[in-house]
Amino acid sequence: MVKNSKLRIAFIHPDLGIGGAERLVVDAALGLQSLGHSVHIYTSHHDQHHCFDETRDGRLCIHHILSPLPRSIRGMFHIMFAHARQLHLTMHLMCTSAHQYDVFFVDQLSTCIPFLRRFCGKRVVFYCHFPDKLLANGAYEEDRRVKNVSILKRIYRFPMDWLEEVTTIQADLILANSKFTARVTKSHFSSLRHQLKVVYPGINVTAYISPVNPSDPDILQIASRRRTLLSLNRFEMKKNAALAIEAFTILRDKDPNTSDVRLVLAGGYDPRLEDNIRTLKSLIELAQVNGLTYNVITPLHSRVAVPSFPKITPNEPDILFLLNFTTAQRSGLLQAQSTLALLYTPANEHFGIGPVEGMICGLPILACDSGGPTESIVDQPSDQRTGWLYGPQPSVWAQALEDICNLSETDRKALSARARDRAKKMFGMEAMAKSLEDALEEAVSMGPVSRTGMWLVISAVLGLLAVSIFRYGLFSG
Repeated sequence: MVKNSKLRIAFIHPDLGIGGAERLVVDAALGLQSLGHSVHIYTSHHDQHHCFDETRDGRLCIHHILSPLPRSIRGMFHIMFAHARQLHLTMHLMCTSAHQYDVFFVDQLSTCIPFLRRFCGKRVVFYCHFPDKLLANGAYEEDRRVKNVSILKRIYRFPMDWLEEVTTIQADLILANSKFTARVTKSHFSSLRHQLKVVYPGINVTAYISPVNPSDPDILQIASRRRTLLSLNRFEMKKNAALAIEAFTILRDKDPNTSDVRLVLAGGYDPRLEDNIRTLKSLIELAQVNGLTYNVITPLHSRVAVPSFPKITPNEPDILFLLNFTTAQRSGLLQAQSTLALLYTPANEHFGIGPVEGMICGLPILACDSGGPTESIVDQPSDQRTGWLYGPQPSVWAQALEDICNLSETDRKALSARARDRAKKMFGMEAMAKSLEDALEEAVSMGPVSRTGMWLVISAVLGLLAVSIFRYGLFSG
């Protein structure tokens, strides 16, 4: 294929909800479309009431293939069913429309890669957010040995981890969202011979800086004259939003001049997921223990019911929990003159789009000094700073927040300009789309895939089926 000819691209993504990986997929698809390519997204789950606007308003072509398989059984076997659900999605694609596409773009789950290559004869580009095998026992920590994992879980995870590695290495090109992810993936996938290319997630700058309608009911719902500290993250334990609450509490106790500051914790919340339910409950309990008032809201037209909690403070709470924010609400919070900073609490985050979202709107960023944020944020020297990087200690974060709250107008404007400039140059959607286009064109230029090596596909299928039958039979029995 001649370089720069327009490609027909199929994206395969397991769950088009609200999260960083989904944001990347949406922006990648939009960016490639803007370059003239045809992009279709295939997914096993797409809730019209829990997704990004671009996936429901016609800007993207979404193929939602309902799976007959559950996400889990009684909260267990998530990864096994994730593999099985993707195989169902892949079978549908292969039996209906796979022949229409020039190349496949796969992320998160690699199960489908050998099938697409061997049975369809098409090249596959895999985008690695982070290896699942390293997240199976909680948030990943470098140089930490996994302890207290039961024998049964080790038995269960062994074929799952093997399947992830053996299918990942079948990709024609492997991309990573950060140098951190590339390095960790290479060190933990012993059979991986690819050189991983880093393609940073990019964002649609216009979507973040476009003015919002102040009379929009969803904007009025979150508007406040109080100075605001903002955190954007899914309600998951590994995101460690408790760090923001603990640091906020110390700040309020330490500096009386911050009594007018509020904390907004906004992010994706899925009532199907036990982790989301437990995380929100624990955060609210933490707020109560620290004597902070709070409120829990969703956008006015959200189909997700607001969980019931005691002692809600509807007007001007110290902490506002915003579940499944709209695009307008996100922009409104990021652009508000009252917003002082964006807090990004996860440690060892694989990339983390949150800091980039904050920087494009000129906000100072406070994040953990590990993982992807160390690549997106400049902490030193101070005259080049776009944010602060510290270990996840509440007292240290509280001191940083005090410094941020007391920035002079001159220093705040200078930092804001540096942050915007860095975000536009390094993390704009155009830069990401061009890098993805280069990778997809390189994959297509390799020519059709040889149909040899079918044993690998057969082995993967048999292995998955054997594990599924064994685990399901064990559970049922």
